[in-house]
Amino acid sequence: MGKLFGTDGIRGVANKELDIDLATEVAQAAGTVLKERLGRKPRFVIGWDTRLSSTMLQSAMSAGLCSVGCDVQLLGVVPTPGVAYLVRKMGADAGIMLTASHNPFMDNGIKIISGTGFKLSDEEEEEIEAIIIDNERVPPKASPEEVGRVTYAFDAVNDYIDYLVGLGEGSMKGLKVALDCANGCASVTAPKIFSRLGADIHVMAAEPNGVNVNLDCGSTHMEKLQEFVRENGYDLGFAFDGDADRCLAVDKDGVLVDGDILMAIFALDMKKQGKLKNNGLVVTVMSNLGLFHYAKEYGIDTPTTKVGDRYVLETIIKDGYNLGGEQSGHVIFFDDMTTGDGQLSAVKLLNVIAREQKPLHALRKIMTKYPQVLKNVKADDELKASLWELDDLFKEMNDKLGERGRVLVRPSGTEPLVRVMVEGADFDEINEICDTIAKAIEAKQN
Repeated sequence: MGKLFGTDGIRGVANKELDIDLATEVAQAAGTVLKERLGRKPRFVIGWDTRLSSTMLQSAMSAGLCSVGCDVQLLGVVPTPGVAYLVRKMGADAGIMLTASHNPFMDNGIKIISGTGFKLSDEEEEEIEAIIIDNERVPPKASPEEVGRVTYAFDAVNDYIDYLVGLGEGSMKGLKVALDCANGCASVTAPKIFSRLGADIHVMAAEPNGVNVNLDCGSTHMEKLQEFVRENGYDLGFAFDGDADRCLAVDKDGVLVDGDILMAIFALDMKKQGKLKNNGLVVTVMSNLGLFHYAKEYGIDTPTTKVGDRYVLETIIKDGYNLGGEQSGHVIFFDDMTTGDGQLSAVKLLNVIAREQKPLHALRKIMTKYPQVLKNVKADDELKASLWELDDLFKEMNDKLGERGRVLVRPSGTEPLVRVMVEGADFDEINEICDTIAKAIEAKQN
């Protein structure tokens, strides 16, 4: 992880850590690096989510890019995977997405996407950081005749919508589907996608006002969607996060279907069709033990990575897989998209339901989840760096569980937190172990 870029781009509180000065510097550095590599004027596309600060940061980045001789096309509010798709379809040289994903509205972030639709490599990020942090050089300002221009391509999001609709299979007519759009990017895309697929939809949390993104809604707050689906006779529901790169589902009884269960459903469906490349499903260390047991039962390999969709994607590309993701609902269908796409996951699940002629509450039983306790402990960088001092405690707790479970302690790459996850068959036991570890970490902070 770099000095500025985390596991998912640059994040910070808007107008504080992430202000217009930093946004402008990042734009100028990124524009300079790309211009030098291409040997010509680059063209960037910029999309953003519904946060109050997004248009402020967009203005700063547009100005920064133009000042070093790059052209800019504005996409408006669009999901992160929409930018990854459109940067290729529109033939742009790079894309920028302004979002803090599932974080609250006061946070924002900068994701830079290459012209191939992938996130920047570590080397490219380091080159940008060297300009901003290490002051290795000053981005040269463009001459008056080389200054970039800003144009608008707000209708381009319809191409992304058309693409996802085109991936639908079978009839969704008569299927009652609830959509929780998290007051985020899905607000402008999900209603169009799923109504065009023929589903009878009910839309929730689709009135963004700049400060309500992810607020008691979306994939981090499933309760309202679960209640609505259960009490109103809907077949299933989908919840997205702020930039719609994640999706979680609920069945007709309001039971949560997380990313692990979704991946289990997708992997078996693709294996049946002969489409699961290398017979593998790429997961992270946070995936539930139940997923690993399911995969072994059905003869599916589970190469495992560190937490973070970029690591899942790296393994998919390096080893020739085409499906992978995270428990949080970030699923990558590599044959169709270069990044995780929550709405694509929802379309794919509807395809499985149509193909199998089974409701979600039947499909989800393919996998049995082990109880899992997760606690977040506030931690600054100093505490994160000193976690090794508790290694003996972590080992003791792991040994206590033995083959019945496991302990995983990891610093968050996007937030000032240490995440403690304990998993096993006995909920009381794992809850006690998780609490012991969390208190030990808190004591170090104090």
